[in-house]
Amino acid sequence: MARSFRVEVSRLPAWIDWQRLLGPGGWKVHENEAGQLSADADLSRDAAADLAARLRGVGLGGNLIEIRISPALSRKELRKAHTEEARRYRKGSPGFLRSGTQLDPEGRISLTPEALALELGERAKGLRVIDAFAGAGGNAIGFARAGCSVTAIELDEARRVMARHNAGVYGVADRIRFIAGDARRVVAEHEADLLFVDPPWGGRYNKERMTLDDLTPCAEVIESATRIPRIWIKAPPSFDPATLPGCRPEAWFGVGAGDDRRVKFLLLEKS
Repeated sequence: MARSFRVEVSRLPAWIDWQRLLGPGGWKVHENEAGQLSADADLSRDAAADLAARLRGVGLGGNLIEIRISPALSRKELRKAHTEEARRYRKGSPGFLRSGTQLDPEGRISLTPEALALELGERAKGLRVIDAFAGAGGNAIGFARAGCSVTAIELDEARRVMARHNAGVYGVADRIRFIAGDARRVVAEHEADLLFVDPPWGGRYNKERMTLDDLTPCAEVIESATRIPRIWIKAPPSFDPATLPGCRPEAWFGVGAGDDRRVKFLLLEKS
């Protein structure tokens, strides 16, 4: 009979889809007075090692996930699991799917996967949307493809040119108005139904905990949106929602074969 390993995972936010995050395993879940979840299950050796490789060192909602495995796994087992996790990561959710698009190094890191950008667009279908940090245009294109009227703001000229080019590749350039300027000023001058804020955090963010102050100039852009009733903020998984009072957090998972159990970002809705 194969040996089982007792796995305990704690410090999960109550709003997380824990079943998707943890995977199969007959988990027993408990919520503490602070509103955090803990879960425990008996897993196979490979399943326990895979979970450790995926969740150790990962922060969700401002807290570093804690994972304990008994009996302890060997270094060899953990190294093998990390190698497999890295291989899965390369099969993650792709950014642009069409050929002919353009990206700079920052865009390759921070671009919202196309499938998720389309999901965001469908959720905002028909609304007038302002994309405060358009970058290479991934989010603006997703909104436009869903029938939204989009105003895309980008300060960097090279990225603005890329975004306009990419919108052309997807046939939605006529649905997006590109504006050069500082989002803090431009947002204050416009009306819309929805403000989408995707500040640059890319792959260099603090994996344990991020706050609103770390997402410069996100707070100033939000404060300037005096004529926009709804605000969505795309934040890293480790973002602490408590630093943005009045927001409703939602974890968005990847859709690729390699990251369907990995949180790609948090969507914070503030109205």
